[in-house]
Amino acid sequence: MRRAKRSEHYVNNKEFLNALENYFAEIERAKLEGKPKPVIPRYIGECFLKIANHLSFKPNFVNYMFKDDMICDGIENCVRYIHNFSPEKSKNPFAYFTQIIYYAFLRRISQEKKQLEIKNKILEKTNFDEVMDANDLDMANYSDYNQIKDTVHSKLRYQ
Repeated sequence: MRRAKRSEHYVNNKEFLNALENYFAEIERAKLEGKPKPVIPRYIGECFLKIANHLSFKPNFVNYMFKDDMICDGIENCVRYIHNFSPEKSKNPFAYFTQIIYYAFLRRISQEKKQLEIKNKILEKTNFDEVMDANDLDMANYSDYNQIKDTVHSKLRYQ
């Protein structure tokens, strides 16, 4: 009789925890010897990248144009706050760093929404004809011009 194949996780939590414990031990040795902080091991960086990539495919993050920026922000925050993880308090680094990446994604989304609002207000205040000259557009681009204009108008009406 064949046994059911166990699903393989993209980040092994035990190996990840072990790598973090080894890294923290290296940091302590470097402090005692008066050396600079060691570089984060490649395996830990790969784990950060895998977590961020898989989280970006969740339904609430999948359709954003700036998904690469979200992933980069998540990894940057993991690197920035790696020293806050304590193996004595938690044996689940996967959950800890997933939360860091999740909130980095939310911050990036809110920043991008603010920038889009600023851009729309600038377009509305400067008048469309000053930004885009409709006389220079050919018929193919004229429909794009009208679509942009209608989108901005409708967004500003519902605010």
